[in-house]
Amino acid sequence: MKILVLGLDCAAPELLLGYEDLPHIRRLMDVGCYGRLESVIPPITVPAWMCLATSQDPGSLGVYGFRNRTDHSYSGLGIASSRSITEPAIWDHLAREGKRSIIVGVPPGYPPRRINGLAVSCFLTPDTDKNVFTHPPELSEEIRRLVGHYPVDVQGFRTEDKAWLRDAIFAMSRTQFQVVRHLLQTREWDYFHFVDIGLDRVHHGFWKYHDPQHVLHEPGSPFAETVHDYYRHLDEEIGRVLELLADDTIVLLVSDHGAQRLDGGFCVNEWLVREGLLVLKCYPKAVTPFAQLDVDWAKTRVWSEGGYYARVFFNVKGREPQGTIDPAEYARFRDEIQAKFEATTDRDGKPMGTLVFKPEEVYHRVKNVAPDLIVHFGGLYWRSIGGVGYPTIHVLENDTGPDDCNHAQFGAFILAASQSPLHGEVTGAHLLDIAPTLMDLAGYEVPETMQGRSLAAGARGASPDDAGYDPDDETIIRDRLSGLGYIG
Repeated sequence: MKILVLGLDCAAPELLLGYEDLPHIRRLMDVGCYGRLESVIPPITVPAWMCLATSQDPGSLGVYGFRNRTDHSYSGLGIASSRSITEPAIWDHLAREGKRSIIVGVPPGYPPRRINGLAVSCFLTPDTDKNVFTHPPELSEEIRRLVGHYPVDVQGFRTEDKAWLRDAIFAMSRTQFQVVRHLLQTREWDYFHFVDIGLDRVHHGFWKYHDPQHVLHEPGSPFAETVHDYYRHLDEEIGRVLELLADDTIVLLVSDHGAQRLDGGFCVNEWLVREGLLVLKCYPKAVTPFAQLDVDWAKTRVWSEGGYYARVFFNVKGREPQGTIDPAEYARFRDEIQAKFEATTDRDGKPMGTLVFKPEEVYHRVKNVAPDLIVHFGGLYWRSIGGVGYPTIHVLENDTGPDDCNHAQFGAFILAASQSPLHGEVTGAHLLDIAPTLMDLAGYEVPETMQGRSLAAGARGASPDDAGYDPDDETIIRDRLSGLGYIG
């Protein structure tokens, strides 16, 4: 049984499941199941897509965002790549069954993964005109012959030129779906996984025109329908893909996280400077990225990397080169800093509702160099701003250009499978449940290493295979083993 996964990066459940004028998506909902899908902490593209594919949380993957500390130095930061993920993904498990997979645009996908099948890398590809962006390499040239330039992203999508941005995102998505249809029709496959990154770019670029509650909302904007238009575009593309599938194909539409308005940015390192936790040898005369600051590490206790969420690091004696925090005081100090973050207020002095997580409390394992704390400012209605030199702690604009939305903890899924016991709305689903559910529905044994659960197994109840021996059978086997001397 074939499995098709269409990833819609950043799809918001209230939109994907709420718009009534998406006929192909509504048909999948009518014949299958759907619901909100809780993402991982943090709910961010990297590592969330690979958390879905591996059924492993970020700590177990050792990847906590796009950039991760490579060691305990102050400058050791590396960008996540496909080689950062060492846990087996669903396509690796299927390869052991002799099955072939095609993965297109699944982040982090560069360098292209060498799988049993075909791989097209993701938006982290430097240049598809110069780099080999596929496995096998000759597929790159085939794609160029088919579509010319293959866009993996819209460069400079944080721009005020919204008409250009809208057209560029739609054009990129149409080209990518053309390649998807080509591969569906010309290649053998058992598992196919594509991620449309365009929806994420539309949300970040146009959410303020869509959402009346946005602090920068512009009523009557010519871009008021751009977000809705993109969902209509996706519905049309999905319909064209569905026409190419066998009736018994398992079809999943899924997002790695959701989307919500962005109320502003919290200048986390500016705040740490004012709290006396981050000490500079010289305060900058203009807004300066953290990497360019002259930090007095011998006096600094805490610093942070900005982004959609904050990765907060402590300067610990014996761990960092110029550590200042005694390891014996680490636990107490971390609790104190956690409380400080949780008490942060918005520009009006009201509590933000900031969420703070300790890695070992939210992950099964903690690999590589994890943040000491993970901070979601205002429950992700605020993003983390890493630079220093701002006149205030709260800002309206992102430090890397215009950005209208942040990620939400809940994405969405729609799952249609002929043999599925799941129908209608499903509650309580988690991103880590996706891979086990797909393998279960397709008739494969779910690896014990996967951290999620099969939603289908829970819906159908325990089968003989699931439950093991019934009481009578267990008595027979126990007696037999006792007679053979294996148990006393």
